[in-house]
Amino acid sequence: MADPKRTDDLRVMPWWHVLIGVLLAIVLGWLVLDWLLGEANRATGVDVRAILRVDAIRTGLTVVAGTGGGLALLLAARRQWLSERSQRHQEFTAARDHSHRERIQEHTEQVAATSQKNQEEQARRAEYDATERRVTDLFTKAVDLLGSDKAAVRLGGLYALERLAQDNVSQRQTVVAVICAYLRMTDEPDRSPEAGHERERAHTTGSEQEDEVRDKPSAANHEDEVRRSAQRLLTRHLHADTPDSYWPEVRLDLAHTRLVDFDASGCTLADADFTGARFVGTTRFAKARTEGRLTLTRAHFGQATTFEGLTTSGDVMLDESVFDGDATFDRATFGGEFSARRASFASASFSEATFDKTATFDHTSFKGTTSFRSSAFHSGLSIERGRFADYAGFRSTRFEDMAFFRWTAFEGDAYFENAVFEGAVNLGRAEFHARASFAGATMKRRPNIDHVRAAANQTHVWPPGTTAEKEDDDWIVLVDHRA
Repeated sequence: MADPKRTDDLRVMPWWHVLIGVLLAIVLGWLVLDWLLGEANRATGVDVRAILRVDAIRTGLTVVAGTGGGLALLLAARRQWLSERSQRHQEFTAARDHSHRERIQEHTEQVAATSQKNQEEQARRAEYDATERRVTDLFTKAVDLLGSDKAAVRLGGLYALERLAQDNVSQRQTVVAVICAYLRMTDEPDRSPEAGHERERAHTTGSEQEDEVRDKPSAANHEDEVRRSAQRLLTRHLHADTPDSYWPEVRLDLAHTRLVDFDASGCTLADADFTGARFVGTTRFAKARTEGRLTLTRAHFGQATTFEGLTTSGDVMLDESVFDGDATFDRATFGGEFSARRASFASASFSEATFDKTATFDHTSFKGTTSFRSSAFHSGLSIERGRFADYAGFRSTRFEDMAFFRWTAFEGDAYFENAVFEGAVNLGRAEFHARASFAGATMKRRPNIDHVRAAANQTHVWPPGTTAEKEDDDWIVLVDHRA
């Protein structure tokens, strides 16, 4: 950019500069003419002198004219220079004014944008505060409804919480936690025999008490309906195949809760804690998916329970759980560790199940028929000090790592026909009270059969290289002749 001080220095030539130039031209012409005339006067001939004088005058006038022309060219050059300077000055001034206007415009736009941003921020904060107050108010009112002694009012509170969570993503985990807490805090009405005796005595103590006791079963039924509604509310929003109503990544804390006909079929669960929960009626986790840990430690399952087609990526904990009815895990895929230590199964089926990591059933009791047919253990299996009171089926089961059955009692028939053992097999001190069959089984490593006993009155099929010797009238002992 040009220097403003230099560009603005456009001085006008004074008039006397022009006058001096004209006088200099005349003086120069006069001097030249005088000199030429003096030279012409030196000529001897009259005619020659006259011609020389005329040439001298012509030359002097030419000098004067040339000097004047030079001065005119100089003035024209200066005029052109001044014109260019003026044009550059105008361009500089225009550029400076344009830049100034642009800075003013930019500043104006910046001020407007800042003002707009501040207004939007204030509006957003006001809207956020209004929304938070509205959400808090709705949440408080819904929770108050859950505390009502009327079942219909409590149902209204549940549905109000559901609408609140559906419309406000940030409130979903809080709403789920409140509903889980409601299920934990409200327990089954007293249906014990003592309560029945009280109802009988009420018939003899007056109509008022009789009416009060008569209403108790109805209240119990209403409470169960509210519980089922709360359960359905939770599971309804755990189906990933319905994105409009799906609440992802919510955690369930239903520890020490009584759940009635709980149905999580097809649900996608994050971390779910059912520690010490009591499952009344039929329980379903069929084709459910878990993305975190599924904890069912010390849970009690009353009737049939199905985990058929369950897919897990985290650990499954069933330690000390009790299954009073049939438990079905057919075609389940356990991506994390599976632990059922000291559990109790009335009957269990793990047919075609897949265990990617270690599965543990130590000290577990299987009271009824148990089947692991065609299941696959990609990691270790441990059933130490277990008890199979009835049929135990491991037909076509694949053990890719170690399989431990130490100190385990097989009181019913035990079938390992066509099973494949690729890792270490330990049957040390196991007892087979009924028929045992390893027909067609493949063992890539020599099994540990230390102190294995079997009923002497049964027909058994042992792994190749293994024979039995009589211990007494009731028992035979396995002997490995390859040792």
